[in-house]
Amino acid sequence: MPLSGAPYGKHQIVLPEPFDESLKDAPIDLEIRIEMFRKQHQIRQLEKRLYTLFLEGLVRGTSHQSMGMEATSAAFGVALRPDDYSFNTYRGHGHTVARGVPPEPIIAELLGKATGLVGGKGGSMHLTSVEHGMMGSYAIIGAHLCIANGAAWSAKLRGTDQVAVAFFGDGATNIGAFHEAVNYAANYRLGTIFVCENNLYMEYTPIAEVTPVKHPAADRAPAYGLDATIVDGNDADAVYLAARAAIERARTGGGPSIIEAKTYRHGGHSRADPGKYRPDLEVEAWLDHDPIPMYHQRLLDLGVGEDRLTAIIQEVAAEIDRAAAAAKSAPEPPAEALWTNVWANGGSQWRN
Repeated sequence: MPLSGAPYGKHQIVLPEPFDESLKDAPIDLEIRIEMFRKQHQIRQLEKRLYTLFLEGLVRGTSHQSMGMEATSAAFGVALRPDDYSFNTYRGHGHTVARGVPPEPIIAELLGKATGLVGGKGGSMHLTSVEHGMMGSYAIIGAHLCIANGAAWSAKLRGTDQVAVAFFGDGATNIGAFHEAVNYAANYRLGTIFVCENNLYMEYTPIAEVTPVKHPAADRAPAYGLDATIVDGNDADAVYLAARAAIERARTGGGPSIIEAKTYRHGGHSRADPGKYRPDLEVEAWLDHDPIPMYHQRLLDLGVGEDRLTAIIQEVAAEIDRAAAAAKSAPEPPAEALWTNVWANGGSQWRN
């Protein structure tokens, strides 16, 4: 139904579908589910602490948080092998944690400290840890989709079965690089998995305002000979099953996949955005569709004790406390660091 008084004529209230209770019986090992529960809490608690540090005036530069979107990154983080590749947008804190990067260097990076993930020089939008398969967060919309193809092509040439996963927002589906990357991956049957985290808004504009199809990623898949896969991005089990199938397809030479995960960010686009352009009814409905309380209850229904889940939450909280304290007390980068890591040889001089 059209929203009366909305800032955009085509803006419609988009409500989440109910969680699929049958997924409780999905063939997923219980310990894998426990790990997805832990990762979702690691992401949520890290994002909350980063916001607190921002309010204290300690976070350098802007940041884009993923509170409410934890299930997708957690599920892929568990499904991928350590030697697989992840490529992310500027909203990459959660994906970085999900790949196993400890919270301390992430926090230190946002604080601009020398112990940060990239020495305090990249900030929130450029988190990178090659040793964890986290091949970077990218501020240029859609740019990393083609780079993910490069990683998948490399794996193909080297004869490995590594896969490359490129996460992107719904707005990137209207960028030329999306279509170029999917076309290239499909044509050469690369092991690239394209994951659209559709949170309904491309910055401040509803994706439906500028896109003629209902599912901006999945509805384009058939044009490239790919099946359309749509999942509840707030249900870690649903995402894990889709991820597992896409990864197996890529590893065995079956080519790329497009997965559209329907989700919703709890806050605005960035830390400076109150998100007031979103209808109250829509926000309230999606807040009720929070992935973490649902998954907590699902594990209880599966027989996991409340004491075990509480212990995990407390362990994560203690981990975040230690990481934040260490990051706050870490040294500032030395002035000479400004002239390092500009070129591949580690220096800053122009090379003819």
